[in-house]
Amino acid sequence: MTRPPLAIVAGTGFYDLEALEDRSEETVDTRWGPARVTRGRWHGLPVVFLTRHGPGHTVPPHLVNYRANIRALADLGCEDVVAVNVTGSIDPELAPGDLLCLDDFLDLTRQRPLTFFDGSGPEGVVHVDVGRPYHPELRRELLDAGAAAGHPLRDGGVYAAFEGPRFETAAEIRLARLAGGDVAGMTGVPEVVLAREAGLRYAAVALVVNPCTGVGDADEPITMAEIDAVLARSRDAVLAVLDELVHTRATFTDETDEEDAG
Repeated sequence: MTRPPLAIVAGTGFYDLEALEDRSEETVDTRWGPARVTRGRWHGLPVVFLTRHGPGHTVPPHLVNYRANIRALADLGCEDVVAVNVTGSIDPELAPGDLLCLDDFLDLTRQRPLTFFDGSGPEGVVHVDVGRPYHPELRRELLDAGAAAGHPLRDGGVYAAFEGPRFETAAEIRLARLAGGDVAGMTGVPEVVLAREAGLRYAAVALVVNPCTGVGDADEPITMAEIDAVLARSRDAVLAVLDELVHTRATFTDETDEEDAG
């Protein structure tokens, strides 16, 4: 049985997926513009990798072409999308290096295109339910992979999406916390919504790399040096979770193929 490619989307600190074999770079043209992807195989399974900010982090979060990215993944035959979001902690109990399997979001962005259904296409205006924006079955795969890899993910977390590229103010973080936010980031929305509109199953791992402004020691500014240091020591944990998820899928595919052949 040939499975559709698994899409992996990542951002800050994740500009390549070294585990991919038989890799090739490809530009996919969509109605919304081009998207650059890397195709390859991981544990024998087809994977499409997309880094949101481009090579060397050249695209800021508010200018990422989220519609082109998600449309390209759908056009390439992907059905499942696993995202990695680098975040700040709103919940003071979360520490740098912690991992969460997100289950909801707050959209605090202001100016980015948010939907495929802007009235310009043949489908007209469509209202999509996002009561469960992160797919339950794909979330369970991530949670199981984290446990098996020795890097457990917290089950549940609300992602508060801000416009960026600046970091948030203390007042904005207080507002997000009052609304139930656990982590803050700049790229999770509209990506998750667009995936839902495109009919893709979507789940996300949030890696905490710093306390948000006003959380913990409010006198300490957020610096990229601090974020890069946490990424350097935590990146392997995220990759180990992804590796376990892909390996489990590969094993399941092999077993299914053997049953079909029998």
